[in-house]
Amino acid sequence: MDHDKYRSYLHGEGEKNTKWRFGAPPNYDVVNKLFEEGRTKIWPPGSLEEKVQNLVKTWEMEMFNKSNFDDNKSVDLNKYTVSLNGRKAVNLDEKRKLGGGYNFFLQTSLPEKLRVYNPAEETADSSHVAFTTAFPRGFALEVLQVYSGPPVIVYKFRHWGYMEGPFKGHAPTGEIVELFGMSIFELDDQMKIVKIEFFFDRGELLGGLVKGGASSTEEAVSSCPFLRNTG
Repeated sequence: MDHDKYRSYLHGEGEKNTKWRFGAPPNYDVVNKLFEEGRTKIWPPGSLEEKVQNLVKTWEMEMFNKSNFDDNKSVDLNKYTVSLNGRKAVNLDEKRKLGGGYNFFLQTSLPEKLRVYNPAEETADSSHVAFTTAFPRGFALEVLQVYSGPPVIVYKFRHWGYMEGPFKGHAPTGEIVELFGMSIFELDDQMKIVKIEFFFDRGELLGGLVKGGASSTEEAVSSCPFLRNTG
């Protein structure tokens, strides 16, 4: 039986009717290898830190890969909201209208002519192609520190990947690109997520993606779900 040691609700009987965004459950083998080779913390099995890290990876997997809201088992669908850097919190429907995925996390008030990445012009699919092209091995996630446990989890995180593909006309550098931030997850008595707040600087991510010179071509990413990995 397929199994991912960092994520729940990915395989098994409970997912037999799940509608996957790319037609099949994603395979995280490549990004898991990146994670295990590049992490700075190895949390003891069963520790609060390990549980929080796996919860975040599970939540991220569901948000990026499950087409139907009803298939998301890590959140309370009726109460769930998410916000970024103190902006207005949005529910799942509102998040999808913003383009979902990366688009929500890269919202900005910068004038359009100054935007390296303009979420207003991107769809969920185009943004996913842009980032999976830039990070063919995925964008790994680790929890660096947990400041409080459930029901209100406060933690510090690190995302990283290697820019081995072009991004928005910028050539690949092969260099590591990192993003650090803080987040607050609020859980109910069923341990489902009801509220998330993220705090990070989008420029930290985008700055690392525009170091390369102009690229003459953008490589297309295969529609194969096994190449579309985050976390």
